[in-house]
Amino acid sequence: MLRLTISILTVLFLSLRPALAAGPFEHGWQLNTESSAIRFISIKKGSIAESSRFAAFSGSISEQGDAKINIALDSVDTSIDLRNVRMRFLFFETFTYPEATITARIDPDQIADLAAVQRKQVELPVTLSLHGVEAQLTAPVAVTLLGNDRVAVATVQPIILKLEDFALNPGREKLEEAAGVTITPVGLVSLDLLFDRTAPGSAAVPAGTVTAGAAAALEASGDFSREACTGRFEILSRSRSVNFAPSTARLDANSRGFLDSLSDIIRRCPGMIVEVGGHTDSQGKAAWNMALSEKRAAAVNSYLRETGIPAERLVSVGYGETTPLVPNNTVQNRAKNRRIEFKVLN
Repeated sequence: MLRLTISILTVLFLSLRPALAAGPFEHGWQLNTESSAIRFISIKKGSIAESSRFAAFSGSISEQGDAKINIALDSVDTSIDLRNVRMRFLFFETFTYPEATITARIDPDQIADLAAVQRKQVELPVTLSLHGVEAQLTAPVAVTLLGNDRVAVATVQPIILKLEDFALNPGREKLEEAAGVTITPVGLVSLDLLFDRTAPGSAAVPAGTVTAGAAAALEASGDFSREACTGRFEILSRSRSVNFAPSTARLDANSRGFLDSLSDIIRRCPGMIVEVGGHTDSQGKAAWNMALSEKRAAAVNSYLRETGIPAERLVSVGYGETTPLVPNNTVQNRAKNRRIEFKVLN
C-alpha cells in the first residue's frame, strides 16, 4: 500500500514538474480565438448600454513575455447589419485604419508563483494602437492557470477609453447624425482571453484570424440585397471621406481606400445603377459651384471605373449648392455640405 501511495505521488509530481520547472513563457503561448472574446460597450441616450464584439482577432505571447493582440476592426459585430456598416465606415474608418493592436511586456516575476497560487491579479501596462493613435494604458487583469499548458487572462473591470484620446470624436458625431441619438464619448472594453502553450516548431496563427461566427460580421463575400445596398450607400454618403484639393476636382490620395471599399460594395450590388452626386457649400458664385460639383462627381466616377466598375452602372451628377444638408452659416456646416453622395437609381 505504501509503495502504491509513493508511486501515485511520484506521478503527480512528474505531471506538475513542467509547470514548476519550465519558464512561464517556454515555447510561447498562442491565443485560443475560439474560446476568447473581445467586447466593448457604448452608451447612447445617456443610459442605454449596447454591447458589441470583434469577431476576428489573433494573439500570442513570446518566450520573452512579449504579448500582442491583433484585432480586425472590420469584424465589429453589433448584431445588426447596417449598424456594423456604420461602425466600420463612420466610426472606425476601417478603410484607413483596418486594425487595432494591443501590446504588452509581461514581467516573468509577476507570475512566477502562478503555479502555486493558480490565480492572481496583476496591473499590466499595455500599449493600444487605434485609429492612428498610440496610447499607454494600465489594465488590471486576472491571470488563471488552468493547466500546465493553458492560461486565462481577463480584465478585472472594463478598460475606459476616452474617444478624444484616439481622434474618434468626429466618428462619434457622424454616428449621432446617422442614428439620431446622443452617444457618450467613452468606450468600455473588456477582454476574456485563453492562451495555450505553443507546441515546439508550430507556426504562429496569422493576425486577424477569423473566429467562429465571424463570417456574418465580416461579410467578405456574397451579394447584398437591394435594401442592404441602399442602406450602405446612404451610410457611405455620410462618411465625408471623399476629399479633394481645395477648389479643385483632384482627389486627395487619402480618399482611395474609401473608394476601393465603395467599389467592392457596388460590385456586390449586381445590376444596380449608382448615382455619384457632387455637392458644394454656398461660398462663391453658384455657377462656379455647379461646375465644381460636376467635375468632382466625374472624378469619383472615373476612379470607380478604373477599379473595374462598368461605366453603364455609374451616373455622375453635380448639384452645386442647391441641396445643402444644413445651413451654410458656420465653417463646420459648410464642411458637411461639401460632399459626395451615393444612391441607387434603379
